[in-house]
Amino acid sequence: MNIETIKAKQAELEKLIEQFQALATIIEIKERTVKLHPGEHYAGAVLDADGNHLHDLILLPQRHGARMTWEKALEWAEEVGGALPTRQEQPLIYANCKPNLERVYHWSCEEYEENDSYTWISYFNSGHQINHHKNGELAAVAVRRV
Repeated sequence: MNIETIKAKQAELEKLIEQFQALATIIEIKERTVKLHPGEHYAGAVLDADGNHLHDLILLPQRHGARMTWEKALEWAEEVGGALPTRQEQPLIYANCKPNLERVYHWSCEEYEENDSYTWISYFNSGHQINHHKNGELAAVAVRRV
């Protein structure tokens, strides 16, 4: 191997680095302020598939206490001024609001794609998600989207 061979390999590497850097995605997070009401907890930013900010997620302080069916959970969340979280939002809640969660199964607002008598749920003890029949009785949390 000689100096010319090494320089050629270096030039090849520099070209690869330039190509790689050209693939970089830039995510701009504009200044924003999220106002939390008493008892609320910030769960995080929800992004789309391209990494664009969709909204910020706030866990509401209200807790129903009793287990309820999916339909009742949807109604309850609306009554307290929020909504049930989506399947995408539930891991944010689990990751960032864990001390404020009961470590049981919780409803999401999303129906199971293969059978509309089921919906997605999340276990806030481990974070895993499965589907469950809508007539079951589970816990629920409400969120608001800013």
